Amino acid sequence: MSDEYLPPDDPLVIVHQDHELLLVDKPAGLLSVPGKGEHLADCLIARIQAVFPDALLVHRLDRDTSGIMVFAMTPHAQRHLGLQFEKRQVKKVYVARVWGHVPEREGIVDLPLIVDWPNRPKQHVDFENGKPAITNWKVLKYEDDATRMRLFPQTGRSHQLRVHMKEIGHSILGDPFYAEGEARNAPRLMLHAESLRVRHPDGGKGLTFKAKCPF
Repeated sequence: MSDEYLPPDDPLVIVHQDHELLLVDKPAGLLSVPGKGEHLADCLIARIQAVFPDALLVHRLDRDTSGIMVFAMTPHAQRHLGLQFEKRQVKKVYVARVWGHVPEREGIVDLPLIVDWPNRPKQHVDFENGKPAITNWKVLKYEDDATRMRLFPQTGRSHQLRVHMKEIGHSILGDPFYAEGEARNAPRLMLHAESLRVRHPDGGKGLTFKAKCPF
């Protein structure tokens, strides 16, 4: 991650909107929420609230991750969705391109994570003090020196997918925190939130929303 923040000026991509929900496709390179300081004020929630003043934050994606995000249009929807995330009822699917060829076709990473204080916002594995973090994964296809995968996080820890892929020896391409050597040479972090399944706050119907992978 460079020290300079140059967010993309892509127009908002609205995936779905109704009286309770707003789903958008976040571009890579844009903060979900404002950072510390005026130079980090431009972010997805600010851009959304300029158009939808009632929109409320529910969850976040890392700055360099693209993909589907849900916002609430009412306080009721914010509470309803917040509980779904808290209780791990939200089903999230990501697409990633990782370094090297992953030998198995599918698997699970179960490694507890905690913030690496001297190097924050980096996270690291800590079996004594870390919080549970579980990721299921499946290989989609092999590329020249990479593997395209689907990742299914069962928990929502900060940087979870990025650390878990690094720990199995296959860092996500373009990851400025965890990839090393040639694996860092991608034009962006190759991680995209492809789909999100939630229950609608009005009636509880299960709905899946998708954002096409841009890489």
